[in-house]
Amino acid sequence: MRAVIAPDPGGPDALVLADLPDPEPGPGELVVDMAGSAVNRADTMQRQGFYPPPPGASDVLGLECSGTVSAVGPDVTGWRVGDEVCALLAGGGYAEKVLVPAAQVMPVPGGVDLVTAGSLPEVACTVWSNVFMIAGLQPGETLLVHGGAGGIGTMAIQLAHALGARVVATAGSAEKLEVCRSLGADTVVNYREQDFVAEVRAATDGRGADVILDNMGASYLGRNVAALATEGRLVVIGLQGGTKGELDLGTLLRKRGAVIATSLRSRPVSEKAAICAAVVEHVWPLVAEGSVRPVVHTTFPLEQAAEAHRLMEDSGHVGKILLTS
Repeated sequence: MRAVIAPDPGGPDALVLADLPDPEPGPGELVVDMAGSAVNRADTMQRQGFYPPPPGASDVLGLECSGTVSAVGPDVTGWRVGDEVCALLAGGGYAEKVLVPAAQVMPVPGGVDLVTAGSLPEVACTVWSNVFMIAGLQPGETLLVHGGAGGIGTMAIQLAHALGARVVATAGSAEKLEVCRSLGADTVVNYREQDFVAEVRAATDGRGADVILDNMGASYLGRNVAALATEGRLVVIGLQGGTKGELDLGTLLRKRGAVIATSLRSRPVSEKAAICAAVVEHVWPLVAEGSVRPVVHTTFPLEQAAEAHRLMEDSGHVGKILLTS
């Protein structure tokens, strides 16, 4: 099979399209013939040598895929050869054939074509697990989501809006702000020109955000804590703004707030299985009815993975970037 690897750290040109042995499923595993696999910010970090795969995971890049089941290992129930599926991965998505634990495989939600379904697993699982399972966002509460026009952001806005929360979203251009608004954001903030703390307070009559979904890390830490409501929950899922920041514990204590840092990739299969099951139960019906939709900026063939990474790093895209086999 053809697969994309990064044998040496570097820029997008470090990506290599290699011929690798076809995977064989073991107990509890199956193989998917890839139709679509989305590019995630974590993939660019892995390519640069900053985010290696967990022990035992494939060196092939790619944290999600969609496609058709082509082989089923022992002890797998519920899936057959020929089923159209999508899957959450620890690695291996940028390949013509993908080995995946059966517990991390999900049906393609209604109304979504097979290729586009490759854009859903990572964002749906990330948003549902962090915003709803961990932070417990409730109807009537306020979610602040940074990077609202990205893959995670577009999903977070739609899910929170569909489930009755108020949404404040940040983005860096008028075009991206309009996308956020069209997806259900009640308030949009240009982070290049506006103070998001002040805008959140204005939008909530001074209360602040009950939940903040943050992909920046250190550079936003102080302002995020300042933007929290009493008993607010800050969930950090990315470190684009650095790893070390100063935390005002006095402010956090007065607000009875929580700062939670999470990652999805390194969790054990059992935890990912629970998240996938929750996504199928709670998110897929919203996709099927049209309340939540995948947002895909563009697609590239597998051999143009380097171009896809350049687009990701230029941050000019809206929603997801897909690779196809």
